[in-house]
Amino acid sequence: MHTSNATERQAWRGVAGRLGGSVKRFIGNREASTAIEFTALAIPFAMLVFAILESCISFAAQEVLTNATDDIARQLRTGQLRAADVNATSLKKMVCDRLDIVVAKGCPDLIVDLREFPTFAAAAAVKIKLTNDKDIDTTGFDVKPGKALSKNMLRVFYKWPVITDFMRKAMSNLKDNKTLHFASITWQNEPFDD
Repeated sequence: MHTSNATERQAWRGVAGRLGGSVKRFIGNREASTAIEFTALAIPFAMLVFAILESCISFAAQEVLTNATDDIARQLRTGQLRAADVNATSLKKMVCDRLDIVVAKGCPDLIVDLREFPTFAAAAAVKIKLTNDKDIDTTGFDVKPGKALSKNMLRVFYKWPVITDFMRKAMSNLKDNKTLHFASITWQNEPFDD
């Protein structure tokens, strides 16, 4: 037993000695080329990693928003959610409850627009508009779903904050360094009983 412990201690001393020697050589290098090369490679690598993380998290949040919008639209289309039961507050809460995993508590930058249209062409003509100060123009937004067999469009917008400093100019398209995440679904209600 004592021989095994002594052998293990010697092995660890050898590893520690080799690591210590590597660290001493790194620090003791008078030319400092190793440190400069490491720094020259570490900074762009770190920037690349942060850019990838920022983009991936933003993309995942966009997908969660799209799925939430699709799920709520399906419930409206099939009559599980009735027009009488849906208002701006309840619709925001339904969307927010599905987004709470990726957004700030209470979904402070969530905007919804749910309206009935006479034709699909009329719904397709509705465009996203921005104000002069690069914010979403909510003129005409409402929450008024139609009854059975009506044509409806649900649009959900979220102002996603861009966190990484050097990514803000490239990713943000709204004021306050935010980027627009949105989902839009147009459908005709099924012939359910109103």
